[in-house]
Amino acid sequence: MRSEKEMFDLILRVAEADERVRAVYMNGSRANPHVEKDIYQDYDIVYVVTETQSFLQNKSWINIFGEIAIVQEPDSNDLGWGTDCDFTKSYGWLILFKDGNRIDLHIMVRETAMEHYLSDSLTVPLMDKDHLLPQIPPSSDADYRIKVPAKQVYNGCCNEFWWCLNNVAKGIKRDQIPYAMRMYTQVVHVELDKMVEWYIAMDHEDSVSTGMWGKYYKKYLSPELYEKYLKTYSDGNPENLWNAIFIACDLFRSLALQVSDHLGYVYCKQDDENMVSYITHIKNAAH
Repeated sequence: MRSEKEMFDLILRVAEADERVRAVYMNGSRANPHVEKDIYQDYDIVYVVTETQSFLQNKSWINIFGEIAIVQEPDSNDLGWGTDCDFTKSYGWLILFKDGNRIDLHIMVRETAMEHYLSDSLTVPLMDKDHLLPQIPPSSDADYRIKVPAKQVYNGCCNEFWWCLNNVAKGIKRDQIPYAMRMYTQVVHVELDKMVEWYIAMDHEDSVSTGMWGKYYKKYLSPELYEKYLKTYSDGNPENLWNAIFIACDLFRSLALQVSDHLGYVYCKQDDENMVSYITHIKNAAH
C-alpha cells in the first residue's frame, strides 16, 4: 500500500500539472484532528476546476492515480435514480485502488466549491494557485458534534422507540422476519442510537462527535455499556431477535432516564411500561 505521503504527493502533483485545476482542499476524517489515523482512511479530496466537461468526456483520466479495483460515480447513480444533478457544476468519483488506498475525488467549479468549502468545518486547504480559497478556521469536527435535544425532540425519540415496537412484535409473531428486522433496525434502533448519543454528549459537555453511524461509540461508552449495546443487534432467528429487543428496551430506558434527569425533562414511564407489557404478551401468546 502506498504511504500517506505518496498519496498526497500524487494528489498534489496531478493538480499542479493540470491547468484546469486551480485549488485543492480536503474534507473527511483525515481533516479531523481528533481522529486517530489508520491505513483505512479515505482521502476526501476536492479539485476546484475551471470547468467539468473535459473531465467527463474521457473519464479514464482518473487512472493516473493508480491501478483501480472499483469505482462508484454517485452523481451518475443519483441521476439514474431520478435525482436532479448538474454535472456542469460538480462531479465525483469514489475510487478504490488495488493497493487498498481510496480517494473520494470531487471536481467542482469555483462557485460550487466555495459553497462547499465554507459549509464544512472539517476542511483543510492543500493548494491554491490563484488565492481563491478564503481564510477559514482550523479544521475541526464542530459541525458534527452532538446537539442537545429540545424537549419535543427528546419526547419524539422516546415515543417513536416505544410505539414502533408494536410493529416489530407483530412482525415476529406473524413470522414476517424481513419486515420485523427492518422495522427494528431502521426505525426503532435509530431512536436508541439517538439516545446513546445524547447520553455520551451529556458526559462530554455536548462537545463530542461519535462519527458516522456510531463508529466511535466504543471510545465513549464504558465497556459494560458498549457490550450491552452490541447485544441489541440480532441475526434472523426470532428468539434471538426477541432477546435483542428486550435488551434494547432496558438500555433505552436506562439512558433515557439519565438524559431526562440531566436536561430536566420527564421520561415517558407509562409508555415504557405499557409497551413492554404489550410486546411481552405478543411474544408469549399462542399462535
